[in-house]
Amino acid sequence: MSFIHRRYLQLVAATFLFAVFVVPQLAAQSHVVSQADLQKETVSATQIRQQNIDKLTNALAAPKVQKAMKAAQLDPAQVKTAVSSLSSAELAQLASRANNAQNDFAAGRIDDHDLLLILVAIAALILIIVAVH
Repeated sequence: MSFIHRRYLQLVAATFLFAVFVVPQLAAQSHVVSQADLQKETVSATQIRQQNIDKLTNALAAPKVQKAMKAAQLDPAQVKTAVSSLSSAELAQLASRANNAQNDFAAGRIDDHDLLLILVAIAALILIIVAVH
């Protein structure tokens, strides 16, 4: 057998082995996360973010809170604008704190003055976070 024939047989054998063992594995691989799952997670994250924005803006929109923010020399319009520039994690944390304060007020664990102080502190924190970004 000549050298060319041996090389030809080696090439055919390598091609056969590649076709038998590698191609099926490549064909069997699929994406770890499907496109539908990615879209579902994106929609869910967007809805959660919007809910947190709504919680914060609603908590800070009460007339007494607006008056307290003005007394603390915080611009309510600036705070409202700054809320949307917070990250999702920051939004979640501040919305949770505002919600807890409102629940504590509703349960009678804190009084009106304490609720106003907490909400004004949250408003000040929002402005500080946005200023630092």
